[in-house]
Amino acid sequence: MSFVKTKGFKYFKNLLIGVGAAVVLMGALFKLESWPGASLMLTIGLGVEALIFLFLGLIGPEPDYYWSKLYPGLDDYHANLTPLTADPIQGKIDMGTPLHGDVIESQLGGMLTELQTMSKSLSSLKALQEVDFSGTNEQIKTMNNFYTKLNEAMADLNDSIADTKVYKDQLGVLNKNLSGLNGVYGGMLNAIASFRPQQ
Repeated sequence: MSFVKTKGFKYFKNLLIGVGAAVVLMGALFKLESWPGASLMLTIGLGVEALIFLFLGLIGPEPDYYWSKLYPGLDDYHANLTPLTADPIQGKIDMGTPLHGDVIESQLGGMLTELQTMSKSLSSLKALQEVDFSGTNEQIKTMNNFYTKLNEAMADLNDSIADTKVYKDQLGVLNKNLSGLNGVYGGMLNAIASFRPQQ
């Protein structure tokens, strides 16, 4: 591992930058207030700051992310990249499918299409959110009242049908009774006719 990547070096670099900035600020304060030794303080501070900038220029910038450890050659557009992934069972590094700039661009294009589709879906949901449902409660109450009245009417109709059936049954019994009475009356007429003296 390079010394520049160690935590100790990073701490030293931050300490050097902080102390250098403090010396420059103190030199500027001395100069603004016209205190004795202001020119010397400002010269020392600016000299330290110049050394810090020279130091930072020599060590070079650090990468924000260490993607090159996972994809060696990532900084080269035309490089065939092979992601290094750990096998969870054996703990070994598995060389995956090689990638290059065109494959990465096509994958990013697919992701962009998916994001656009999601954006349209979210717009539709927002439009649904803006629909005014304030009168819906009253409409539901009206429909409930309608169904209640309809159920009552159906119950009344069922009661009427039951009453009609009872009436029909009673008419049937009355018809049978009348038929019986007619038979009895006919028998009486025949009996009376047979008692009449014959002339």
